[in-house]
Amino acid sequence: MIKILVIGAAGRMGKTIVSCINDTPGVEIAAGTEMPGSPAVGKDVGDVAGIGPKNVFIGTDLEKALRACDAAIDFSTPESTMETLRHAARLGKAVVVGSTGFSAEQKKEISDLCRDLRCVLAPNMSIGVNAVFKISADLAKVLGDAYDVEIVEAHHKFKKDAPSGTAMRIAEIVAQALGRDLGEVGVYGRQGMTPGRSPKEIGVHTVRAGDIVGEHRLIFGGMGETVEIVHRAQSRETFARGAVRAAQWVAGQPNGLYDMQDVLGLRGK
Repeated sequence: MIKILVIGAAGRMGKTIVSCINDTPGVEIAAGTEMPGSPAVGKDVGDVAGIGPKNVFIGTDLEKALRACDAAIDFSTPESTMETLRHAARLGKAVVVGSTGFSAEQKKEISDLCRDLRCVLAPNMSIGVNAVFKISADLAKVLGDAYDVEIVEAHHKFKKDAPSGTAMRIAEIVAQALGRDLGEVGVYGRQGMTPGRSPKEIGVHTVRAGDIVGEHRLIFGGMGETVEIVHRAQSRETFARGAVRAAQWVAGQPNGLYDMQDVLGLRGK
């Protein structure tokens, strides 16, 4: 039985993850944490998630919570996640990270920390989205430079980072498949008069509205036809179930930095 800690257990994603752990064979909720001052502190994690009492109470002591688990799932903020990873590396615990918006310096530190911990870091834990990652690279290679590339992503109005980590990952995958440097060809929104679209541009556009869970649209525009890949998440459960699956997988791996392509066995296929 793999014991899982949920960071931010009273948040939207946290409660969904707790619920998914509850009905997944082979795993159990071992601990849940929240920030000091949260009204959920001291409450039963199951009651907070709406699944009934589990005799596991939400606390604020990260180290104590990590000691009680085999793997932690963290969908919080980059700053909070870095603290989780630093403690986990010292304690030799596994971590699944769904947080996005890390800086280049934070990404470098994560890579360094993974010498001492097992970590799955993915901008999107959805199994469907990770299939899209794989398909995007293959399609870009087939269509080549004759097709313009545009990415449109939409999320709820509370999402802080833009573009989404998933949209940026799609852009990176397509750029790599086409032999382009995203830092040179990425265009993030357009306004006013422009000299026209350069052939190698990769456009990335952001929508923030209402309670949209997550939508990503990859467009290859050719002369006479358009090819699109679209993924829509109807609920947060798709991300939560992917995260639980990742926790089950990474708990048995050697130290290192992994992503969902590794978890799903798509690496190199």
